[in-house]
Amino acid sequence: MADRARNGMRRGEAVVVAQGVTRIFKDFWMRDRARAVDNLSFEIQPREIFGLLGPNGSGKSTTIKMILGLLRPTRGRIAVFGRPPTDVSIKKRIGYLPEESYLYGYLNARETLDYYAKLFGIDRKVRARRIDELLEMVGLTRAQHRPVNEYSKGMQRRIGLAQALINDPDFLILDEPTTGLDPIGTRQVKDLILMLGERGKTVLLSSHLLADVEDVVDRMVILYGGKMREEGTCENLLVSHARTHIEIDAQDETIIAEVDELIRVRTGGQRGVLRVEHPRQTLEEKFLDIVERARQERLETSGAEAGQLASFLAAPAEGERLIERLVEASDEEIPPAQFEEPEEQGKPEEPADDVLRSLVEPESSSEEEPVPAREPEVDRTESGGVRVDEDVDTDVIGSLLDPGEDDEDRSS
Repeated sequence: MADRARNGMRRGEAVVVAQGVTRIFKDFWMRDRARAVDNLSFEIQPREIFGLLGPNGSGKSTTIKMILGLLRPTRGRIAVFGRPPTDVSIKKRIGYLPEESYLYGYLNARETLDYYAKLFGIDRKVRARRIDELLEMVGLTRAQHRPVNEYSKGMQRRIGLAQALINDPDFLILDEPTTGLDPIGTRQVKDLILMLGERGKTVLLSSHLLADVEDVVDRMVILYGGKMREEGTCENLLVSHARTHIEIDAQDETIIAEVDELIRVRTGGQRGVLRVEHPRQTLEEKFLDIVERARQERLETSGAEAGQLASFLAAPAEGERLIERLVEASDEEIPPAQFEEPEEQGKPEEPADDVLRSLVEPESSSEEEPVPAREPEVDRTESGGVRVDEDVDTDVIGSLLDPGEDDEDRSS
């Protein structure tokens, strides 16, 4: 199972860590009313499709609500992306499809997806492109302008799945995703989960329909009464070593009798062929085959239709593309010419100090420009005195300031 880092997550760091988690619901008098989860511990690794299984009332939905930060554990610890579940910064990396789709019935499918996209602050052009792709993927393009309250339960689950993917989440939580879906929708959801897992997303799938989970999960936990009963991969939990099935092409009875005789000889007559039968299709395979043949005949339907995975979900994440480009660049040898000193061409470059000095000090010219005559500077800071430049003729100034003898006689 791949555990390489993605979107800033350290190598091997678990997406979800639950340690000794217990959730007890209490009544009005604070007495224990129900122990929904009892000392539950597990981890969900990056890029893993993890199954949370169990019958109704086994604590699956309560566990999911604690992972989302909607409920607090009575005891124990939960971390998501290395942070507490109540940390708002991790919410944009999570997509959630609840067990019951809580939708605004007066909005149509397109308005519903646009509303949830705005909550994540997605750009208008990106919103429009993603909405078109998601509606095509869940098969609601033709019904996109109908109010959601006119949808069947299966169609509401489809639009609920689309809103869980609108933000292109790193961690997708699906609580009973196939409830209310027909076999076509169920198959599409399972195929979608597999494609998202191949793309590198982490998926938590909760269901009591074990056949749906068996086809997609890498590892699972089985709950009963809020406690973990089994944990492991499908291979470890489901493979039975008590019997062996041998499948061959259709043969006559003689060959089967010879095989049975050979087994009895090798086992001393204690073993033999227990059953001979022709394999048969599952009802799901038969149903999907009928639907596919009807589509080839171009029969129209007013219900939801099959679609392809949205391109923004299928394309590698921007962080992965950047890492791939850096890795490719590090593998390529840089030509030696890039490290050689550039050849001198023409006049050598000025040192940095000379350049700075030329910007600060004006260049001197061969012909000096005439300096304009300065006006006398008068210092009036001293009381009762006047200071004048040395270049000024003080006698002229004094004659202008002091009155002459004629003026004194005239005034007398």
